[in-house]
Amino acid sequence: MVNPKDYLEAGQLFHGHKCPAMPMGLRVGAAAMNKLGVNRAQDGQLIALVEIGKDHCATCFADGVQMITGCTLGKGNIQKLNYGKWGVTLIDRKSGKAVRVSPKAEAMANNKKSKFFSDYRMKGLPASSVPSEIADPLVEGVMNDPDEKILIIGEVFDYQVENHAHTFNSFVCEECGEMTVEAYGRVKGDKKVCIPCSGWEV
Repeated sequence: MVNPKDYLEAGQLFHGHKCPAMPMGLRVGAAAMNKLGVNRAQDGQLIALVEIGKDHCATCFADGVQMITGCTLGKGNIQKLNYGKWGVTLIDRKSGKAVRVSPKAEAMANNKKSKFFSDYRMKGLPASSVPSEIADPLVEGVMNDPDEKILIIGEVFDYQVENHAHTFNSFVCEECGEMTVEAYGRVKGDKKVCIPCSGWEV
């Protein structure tokens, strides 16, 4: 069984500040891994589909998911779905199984009723400015509440993923001189260039 408490200290170091959202990501990720019976991804064994968007509260949640599942931006096995929600679908490539886990609405709402939000975050102050005596009780609550109190853990379902091999082909852009992946090359006049130098839209 994956224990999210084992990842809290490292998660806070990685994330940069104390808040309730990153620990909630740890809890959701751990519950999904335990439901699927999988270990942390060392390579691309797992895929996480995270439902956050941008410019809304608690997107810190995604860092907890990355920390505990091993699904990271660098490995390319995490995707942001831009739903403006906090659910995560975790997929095990090997078994072709997946599960969706999300925080309960009341758990998220209770966190938002705290001074952490009313006295700091909603006034535009960064989370790193919130005193520990305000942040710590929220973190402890998220980390210690039982799954049934704060999480909705779905049933395991089938989810087949197409496997795409990594490309190792690259070239040097003839304008900026930087290494570029072959498939992202563009032609500008008689030069082979990267997308920024080409002027193309991404």
